Amino acid sequence: MSELRITVDGGERAVPAGTTAGQALDADGRTVIAARVDGELRDLASQLRDGDAVEPVEIGSADGRAIMRHSAAHVMAQAVQELFPEAKLGIGPPVENGFYYDFDVAEPFTPDDLKRVEKRMREIVKQGQRFARRPVSDDDARAELAAEPYKLELIGLKGSGGSDDAIGDAAEGANVEVGGGELTIYDNLDAKSGELRWKDLCRGPHLPSTRVIPAFKLMRSGGAYWRGSEKNPQLQRIYGTAWESREKQDEYLRFLEEAEKRDHRRLGAELDLFSFPPEIGSGLAVFHPKGGVVRRVMEDYSRRRHEQSGYEFVNTPHITKGDLFETSGHLGWYKDDMFPPMEVDGGDYYLKPMNCPMHNLIFRARGRSYRELPLRLFEFGSVYRFEKSGVVHGLTRVRGMTQDDAHIYCTKEQMGDELKDLLAFVLDLLRDYGLSEFYLELSTRDDSPKFIGDAADWEEATEALRRSAEESGLDLVDDPGGAAFYGPKISVQAKDAIGRTWQLSTIQVDFNQPKRFGLEYQAADGTRQQPVMIHRALFGSIERFFGVLLEHYAGAMPPWLAPVQAVGIPIGDDHVPHLDGVAAALRERGIRVEVDASSDRMQKKIRNAQKQKIPYMLLAGDDDVAKDAVSFRYRNGEQKNGVPIAEAVDEIVKAVEARVQI
Repeated sequence: MSELRITVDGGERAVPAGTTAGQALDADGRTVIAARVDGELRDLASQLRDGDAVEPVEIGSADGRAIMRHSAAHVMAQAVQELFPEAKLGIGPPVENGFYYDFDVAEPFTPDDLKRVEKRMREIVKQGQRFARRPVSDDDARAELAAEPYKLELIGLKGSGGSDDAIGDAAEGANVEVGGGELTIYDNLDAKSGELRWKDLCRGPHLPSTRVIPAFKLMRSGGAYWRGSEKNPQLQRIYGTAWESREKQDEYLRFLEEAEKRDHRRLGAELDLFSFPPEIGSGLAVFHPKGGVVRRVMEDYSRRRHEQSGYEFVNTPHITKGDLFETSGHLGWYKDDMFPPMEVDGGDYYLKPMNCPMHNLIFRARGRSYRELPLRLFEFGSVYRFEKSGVVHGLTRVRGMTQDDAHIYCTKEQMGDELKDLLAFVLDLLRDYGLSEFYLELSTRDDSPKFIGDAADWEEATEALRRSAEESGLDLVDDPGGAAFYGPKISVQAKDAIGRTWQLSTIQVDFNQPKRFGLEYQAADGTRQQPVMIHRALFGSIERFFGVLLEHYAGAMPPWLAPVQAVGIPIGDDHVPHLDGVAAALRERGIRVEVDASSDRMQKKIRNAQKQKIPYMLLAGDDDVAKDAVSFRYRNGEQKNGVPIAEAVDEIVKAVEARVQI
């Protein structure tokens, strides 16, 4: 065939046989760096077939960034093997905001090593080496990569008939190497001579040449187990970032700098809020007095709102016989995330990873009538989950946590209204804590065998959740396959002050556990009916929500949540009694206040209060004492002088009661 009929950006055209995607798009290789052909990402050099539909992929798009970052990972791997010839290759996928590559090397990489690698990468980029794709058979790939044991293992996974999903499960990012219908190798070729400079097993696509990578930077290195398993060798992973322009990269690096300032682990130590003593164990936090104050205030306000909304408070133990989790299904589907059992009286007991099975027993403890429904049970319940050491992260990923856990039992007729009201309650409460920008994610089942229960029940539950989400007016994003094993869920995704998204509250509809536990209520017609069970965690966990808020506010908690809401700062020792009286008046109104009577100079006391991010500073000198007043200094540095004590007290109390942000 000498001529092809193709579609380019929705319009039909005739092109000569042998036309590449880049030629059809008239791509410059810098702005448009790849193509989507019939929905599949391809190199610009890929030849088109009759009937193909071709769309451009720009470097600044999500797909374009991923391709650029994948190409940067190849450049990094080439640089590493040139500088460290003994290095064996693992995998090197693009990830959010960057890329990484894993290497088997004799010694961990040092900061100086990373500088050398980055310098060599810049030389490779400047050379403009061309990325060239070629298909290979399994045997040819094994022969060419005989010195790369980890690549041979990936070829074996593909050659064993494993699906793309199985390969992806076996190693994060592995499907960028061997996924798809055939094995391919990418050669890095000299721009002038065409000589081979380096090669890697990869499915692609890639940039036309290394010169197209506009901006990149190596960030750090660390250990990573091959294929994510602690049973496998530990490799060394180098992380980098790459962007479509220097300006975008600088913007991202400024964002990282701000995020570092807000890191809740650092703030927790600086503000004396919590710690993770190694004597206790990884992922197990202790809250210091000031952190305990913040946590208590968070919990107390939540309790009050739940009482107002008709919830009933329950309490359950930390451990239970394993039979309970056999009934609920967790031992079959969740065991890897649970702590190992302890033997007691000849039986296995488990630390509970969730509260729902015990709440089911409370519901089942006596006969229930439809007149009691909806029954809303609520608990601040401590649970324990065996997170892998590599993912434990401060308060946001812990092994011991307290969930603000609720389970609502209702009739099917009540389910729709209950979900709508529940979502409104969740969003209102999150707004009270200062979060305001949300979207929703609907997690559903797919065809995998990890889900239990009747498909019709799942469909009914999913549609009820979808309706409630749509009625909220928030954007809704689908998450196929992301449901819990027993039912679909809505997750509230909240943006913080610097634009990061955090998954917070979850709402799940469950027809399965009521069946497994034989839960029933007597309906109005006297028949026995099964209730619908709705799982709801509002904070997710107290620990994680604490960490999120700490980063959202950069440690400067709003007055109602601040561990110390006001501090008295005397100019001299003679002014301490005056401020003691002010503090007494504030304490009578429920304000958490201290007086700094230390020997430090006044300016040092002010700096200390600022470092502790205390919302209000009340200063007093001779004039203030004479006028029965204080100088009122805010956390942002603004100050009012000669404020009458009663007025100052009222302002602080009103700000705390109104939960204002300052």
